[in-house]
Amino acid sequence: MTTIKDIARLANVSRTTVSRYINNNGYVSEEARKRIIKAIKETGYIPSAQAKSLRTKRSSVIGVILPKISTETASRVVNGINGELSKFGFQTLLANTQLNDEKEIEYIKLMQGQQVDGIILLATNINDRLLEAVRGVKVPFISLGQDLPGVTSIVYDDYNASVELTEHLIEKGHRKIAFIGVDEKDRAVGYLRKKAFLDTCGKFDCEMDEEWLQTGDFSYESGYEAMKKILTQSKVRPTAIFAVTDRMAIGAIEYLKESNISIPEDMAIVGIGASDLSKYITPPLTTVDYFNEEAGKKAAKYMLVKLENKNIEYESFTLNYRLVVRNSV
Repeated sequence: MTTIKDIARLANVSRTTVSRYINNNGYVSEEARKRIIKAIKETGYIPSAQAKSLRTKRSSVIGVILPKISTETASRVVNGINGELSKFGFQTLLANTQLNDEKEIEYIKLMQGQQVDGIILLATNINDRLLEAVRGVKVPFISLGQDLPGVTSIVYDDYNASVELTEHLIEKGHRKIAFIGVDEKDRAVGYLRKKAFLDTCGKFDCEMDEEWLQTGDFSYESGYEAMKKILTQSKVRPTAIFAVTDRMAIGAIEYLKESNISIPEDMAIVGIGASDLSKYITPPLTTVDYFNEEAGKKAAKYMLVKLENKNIEYESFTLNYRLVVRNSV
């Protein structure tokens, strides 16, 4: 088995110099660095993570807690986090809660026991038990997607993005707009996007029907079922649909097609998320791009800042977005 002593001999440097290079701790000349890299590549040497952790008092692992790992949003965010952290020798430990509030709290506690250097939480539902668990965290902590009080939070501009999306429908002549949302316990997606929709509809005196407000669970199936309820339970048919996620919008589109309702001639529809599939369905879906991968990068960059200065005060950052206009309206 290759050791630091072997690398030092092959690179013609001291063991201390090799150690400084591996741990990124202290000056190593460019010439020595090149020889060390060459020796490591030739031997396939892998530093002991446990030994490195003991020396640096860091595990070089960041815990990332996800609500549902199978979604495009989560995978894009994780790509951004991994891409940024890997530049500095960090790895990620992923935990998938499957939208289970209790699992969210369980993983926060479990990750601290695993001695991760920091935790990034893609939060969903905000409740007192979650906030209590977060307040007990002793490592740098970042919330991505939800604004948690007293916690460094990186959030999407859900309210203004939803206002702009609703205004786009109204500008195209729609005043009968139905809404497919999610549980309002999810403040960002469930509450803020719905509030923005209702505020904007009220401002422009849109028609409203109680049966036009339906709730799903982020899935294609729930979008399909919500669309079915809107068309079968209401006496008045809307001319447009606002779905708070692309997945639910695509589920709704499937029901509209089965019902021989033409999009956008008979019914316009919009979503949020700029999913890959939104470009390829017929017609392509008007949506909002939240730049999820960039969000992941920002979370990772700020985690690195917090690791260097654990006493830094918490802040809240709001990310940019763009309206992606396509043929579904």
